[in-house]
Amino acid sequence: MFTGIIEETGILTRKAMGRLQISAAKVLEGTQIGDSIAVNGVCLTVTGFIKNGFTADVMPQTLRVSGLSEVSLGERVNLERAMAANGRFGGHLVTGHIDGVGKVRNVQEEKNAVWIEVVPPKELLEGIVEKGSIAIDGVSLTVASVTRDSFFVSLIPHTRAETNMENWMVGRSVNLETDIIGKYIKKMVSSRETEGKITMNFLSEHGFV
Repeated sequence: MFTGIIEETGILTRKAMGRLQISAAKVLEGTQIGDSIAVNGVCLTVTGFIKNGFTADVMPQTLRVSGLSEVSLGERVNLERAMAANGRFGGHLVTGHIDGVGKVRNVQEEKNAVWIEVVPPKELLEGIVEKGSIAIDGVSLTVASVTRDSFFVSLIPHTRAETNMENWMVGRSVNLETDIIGKYIKKMVSSRETEGKITMNFLSEHGFV
């Protein structure tokens, strides 16, 4: 489990035969082979270490359902180690399992902030709500608004400086993971036992309130 608070950005230095090689520093501290590191929001298992970096295997299925296949050599990637049990929870619950790949439609500056519009796969829109949480390339962000076919987030300078979002351009593919709590609620709403009706008693019985 992750929080969506990026610890550092690494550099993709090699990509061949289903294996990624990433230069890094901070995320190597205390990390052992078999540990999990989120790379642009994708949970990967550390399979080895190199000088100033680590390697991770990537299955074809992972490449198909994420944007990792489009990351170029030399490109910055967002990195986060799995959350420690005694760690501070600064973002939201992020599993590292990508729901789909979106496209950046617009990037617009507004004083010290930057607005980014993302077009997600149609099937994800229902699970993206205004003021809710979403992970974009592993970064925990708050949804500012939702339109008919897209959503907006607003970035502060710190977020841009500490992630690979600083140089995002229109047309970029981004990994999306919607809020896990929303997924469970959606499942309950659609289940036969609820018959499409959610009440306060139902939410209380299932631990939501």
